[in-house]
Amino acid sequence: MDDLDTLTRKFRAMAAHLDERGRRVWAATEARERGYGGISAVSRATGICRRVIHAGLAELHDGDSLSPDRIRHPGGGRKSLTHHHPTLPAALESLVDPLTRGDPCSPLRWTCKSVSRLSEELSVAGIRIGRQTVATQLHAMGYRLQSNRKTLEGRQHPDRNAQFEHINAQVQRDMRRGIPVISVDTKKKELIGKYKNNGREWHRAGQAPKVNGHDFPTPDVPRAHPFGVLDIAKNSGFVNVGTDHDTATFAVASIRAWWKAQGRALYPAARRLRITADAGGSNGARLRLWKWELHRFARETGLTISVCHFPPGTSKWNKVEHRLFSFISRNWRGRPLETYETVVNLISRTRTSSGLTVRCRLDKRKYPTGQKVTTEQWKQIRLHPDTFHGEWNYEIRPEPSD
Repeated sequence: MDDLDTLTRKFRAMAAHLDERGRRVWAATEARERGYGGISAVSRATGICRRVIHAGLAELHDGDSLSPDRIRHPGGGRKSLTHHHPTLPAALESLVDPLTRGDPCSPLRWTCKSVSRLSEELSVAGIRIGRQTVATQLHAMGYRLQSNRKTLEGRQHPDRNAQFEHINAQVQRDMRRGIPVISVDTKKKELIGKYKNNGREWHRAGQAPKVNGHDFPTPDVPRAHPFGVLDIAKNSGFVNVGTDHDTATFAVASIRAWWKAQGRALYPAARRLRITADAGGSNGARLRLWKWELHRFARETGLTISVCHFPPGTSKWNKVEHRLFSFISRNWRGRPLETYETVVNLISRTRTSSGLTVRCRLDKRKYPTGQKVTTEQWKQIRLHPDTFHGEWNYEIRPEPSD
């Protein structure tokens, strides 16, 4: 027994430094030195299977024919599951993607296709397989965990791409001439208070901010309406956070606030302003109040306002979305927006490695809904539609109409 204890201690000291091949050859060497009964003794002391020790003895007797980069002969080791069950890939694919495999009656067509459920269904079919092996097989077959992709935009206008090209041409031309070009839109309204904000932030374990268990606010819960203005050429943002309603009057008031705070200082010689905006919302192409407020803004500043609207259903291509709003959302992720001051401070401190800077202000003025533009007011607007889709592209000049 003393000899076996010594052998056990020796093996434990060396095992961590040996691969499968090294352990096999070492065990065979020890067994050969002990002669008769050596294989059983080494197996009891180390736990190495007798068959493995026999294989090592064969290598010592016949010479080691393995290349240095291999630990066993080709074909050695446990056979793969597909060797024992050649139908596994087809059976698995019929569960994951039944329609393409011609199996509309698959038991998992209308249920969650988790690896646990797939493992259970395959076991029922006589293929015993674990969850991790199912995941490995799916990766080998080209499957990946994926979420839904928002790519279907419904019915598209036939001139959708032509409008994009028109906007790009107008924007590039104006920026070359030094004319200010801004992209505008309203970010989604945010609840003010202890409400969950998506995303995660570093905190000590167990000390995450506590928020309300339900997001069912009553009408009296305050809300923030951030209206963003992105100066495309300067890569600078301006956000006007409203506390009342998101109306056309509020939208143009936000543009006016940007012009007073930043625009006129950056473009002192400007006589024109190019605006790119969505086709709907408070800056919608069909909204008379939007055009009336732009008319008032043009009269105040002397600027000719040129507007280009994106085609309906393409708001995500508006630059203010992915060059301003996305970074604001990233900056305040996982942090409840408890007060208006919190919203303003988080927006103001949004920065990017490409040089984006953001200025933010709080707008507590009232913007009542339901305002109408009278026929007399509409006649005062000096509106000049473009020859190409004048409902999307138009110009509002500061001089009154005759």
